[in-house]
Amino acid sequence: MRCNFTFLLILLSFTVFAQEDAWVYFNGKPNAQAFYDNPQAVLSQRALDRRTNQNIVLNITDAPLETSYVNQISTSTGITVKAQSKWLNALHIQGTQANINALKALAFVQKVEFADRTLNTTGKKVSKTAINQTKKQIQTAIDYAYGNSANQIQMLNGQVLHQQNYTGEGKIIAVLDAGFPGVNTAQPFENLRNNNKILGGYDFTTRNANFYTGGDHGTKVLSTMGGYKENALIGTAPNASYYLFITEIVADENPLEESLWVEAAEKADALGVDIITTSLGYFLDRDEVRYNHTYSDMNGITTFISRGAEIAFSKGILVLASAGNEGTQPEKHVGAPADAVSVLAIGSVNASKVRASSSSIGPSYDGRIKPDVMAQGASAVVSDANGTIGTASGTSFSCPIMAGMAASLWQAFPSKTNKEIRQMILASADKYANPDNNYGYGIPNFGAALGVDDFIAEASFLVYPNPAKSEVWFSFLNETNTASVTIYSILGQKLIEEKINNSNPVLSLQSLQSGLYIYSFDGDNLHKTGKIIKQ
Repeated sequence: MRCNFTFLLILLSFTVFAQEDAWVYFNGKPNAQAFYDNPQAVLSQRALDRRTNQNIVLNITDAPLETSYVNQISTSTGITVKAQSKWLNALHIQGTQANINALKALAFVQKVEFADRTLNTTGKKVSKTAINQTKKQIQTAIDYAYGNSANQIQMLNGQVLHQQNYTGEGKIIAVLDAGFPGVNTAQPFENLRNNNKILGGYDFTTRNANFYTGGDHGTKVLSTMGGYKENALIGTAPNASYYLFITEIVADENPLEESLWVEAAEKADALGVDIITTSLGYFLDRDEVRYNHTYSDMNGITTFISRGAEIAFSKGILVLASAGNEGTQPEKHVGAPADAVSVLAIGSVNASKVRASSSSIGPSYDGRIKPDVMAQGASAVVSDANGTIGTASGTSFSCPIMAGMAASLWQAFPSKTNKEIRQMILASADKYANPDNNYGYGIPNFGAALGVDDFIAEASFLVYPNPAKSEVWFSFLNETNTASVTIYSILGQKLIEEKINNSNPVLSLQSLQSGLYIYSFDGDNLHKTGKIIKQ
């Protein structure tokens, strides 16, 4: 009896004093007008320009949290603030169940949601989880010397963009991952360092400015976009700029990771990034089962991270997320934030364009097509923290490969919105007319998205730049010496007809208005047709 009584006391003590994770939501931002009067105090000019360029107005989600609210929660008995989100007007806190529930009595608290949903007495809770999908550590006229990385670029017809000098220049990508050791020292990242393309970063998990630490999963992810080692590895956006944010806690899996992700996304927005790519996802595999999500949560609006990702998209940011690596598991659906409506969820195929069996499938719980598109993730070419070029597998790598191509495409169409770039990628994919829940809309063709003939990038024939401002060059070495080029309107009206040759392969477009045109190239033994965009 005494032993049993002692055990009962221990059990009751654990129940009363155990630390819980929860979100406390506020019911307003009473000092938001101060933000509206001076938004530059919170958002960079580049962030404001992104909104202006995409006709996005500032709203209450852009305003900071009410400082007095945060201070009162921070000084409440037994409460520790772990993260915050101005977008969701919430704090991620830890404390005992009793101390957290006591916050409901505060007039400015709208609601409290526990990460352990069984503790929520009213309302649907924001639950948590981590999907194995990317899982912090990986389990899973310019000619570029791509080396072994050629296939993962050429599968997407991405070399067309690169050959026309669209390599992500001027676009900023935020990478949210588990760590970036070696990026500051390894050779494949030398091009980024020498050209000041690493704009900064932060370790949200330790609140430390040193982001060249942690597991090297993020290093490998970055290498698929920004890596540059001739004849070995060329990334899909080698000239883009990058912010590197650590949000994944390598040592364990807990609900805080989702809140840190949203906090990092808000920072990325404030800094003016164009694209967020994340090879992290949350579904199952939390250290404590009670924190796991369920399939019913994968509806794009339930999880904290997916709601944050959707808000990021509403700010004009293109958001890409790994679909997950659960294709062979009993629960094989995509996780969060890949389930969000506007997030491009990227699945994985092998070098032959066959879906990797591990790649998570759709649909989302509410029946939407997921994943959205596919890229090579099986045996993708990457660099590790030591600069060693090897291969790694998983949607962890198909996602950034796609993100880099999206940056290069957006460089070609700088006036497009994130919504338009997203749609261009989907519409170029090979299953766009008949999507399914294994491949989504399929494998994009970035050459087609650019408005160039699918085969225009053959080594023997090239048309560049395209889009063009005043003139276009035709490269047709070893095929013919002279050729006739005819330009037609989309209605078939002949507008230009000229002879060109290898010594002067330039065609002036000065007489044309901005728009889409069709070209016909006729040489001695070569005939090509395609599209030209006049800017």
